[in-house]
Amino acid sequence: MIAIPIPWSRSKWSIMSFTSTLYLCPVLDLLLVNVPPEWRPEIRLGLQEALVNAAKHGNKLDPSKTIIVRFTATTREYSWVIADQGNGFGAEHSCITSHHSLVKQLPQDEAENGRGFSILHEVFDYVHWNRDGTQLTLSKAISSKKERQPSIC
Repeated sequence: MIAIPIPWSRSKWSIMSFTSTLYLCPVLDLLLVNVPPEWRPEIRLGLQEALVNAAKHGNKLDPSKTIIVRFTATTREYSWVIADQGNGFGAEHSCITSHHSLVKQLPQDEAENGRGFSILHEVFDYVHWNRDGTQLTLSKAISSKKERQPSIC
């Protein structure tokens, strides 16, 4: 079940919550309503990766646990804050400070997991986990040129 106030508006945060599931099509459709059509495939990929991680790794696909997404669109950026009810992953993974460090962290080609960090950093301009590893903030700047800034913990 998905709970969301409709419609979502510019400059105000909207909140959506749903039980842990990998069936994310309707959730993604709602989260992309105000995103320009030319950005939707890329942002959909990034949001799907983040939501799958929250459901699978955070909440361990426990249907009694909820994922909460706050989202907004301003004249400068689109932002999403995704929180799960899992145990988190600790402060040592809470922040990746540069794009170059991602290259060293890519998994082996035959690995089944581990590409999410690089996907998120390719799609979004700002990627940050809280210290507990239970909340992820993502944003995409509205500009003609994507600028990569190191994230600050």
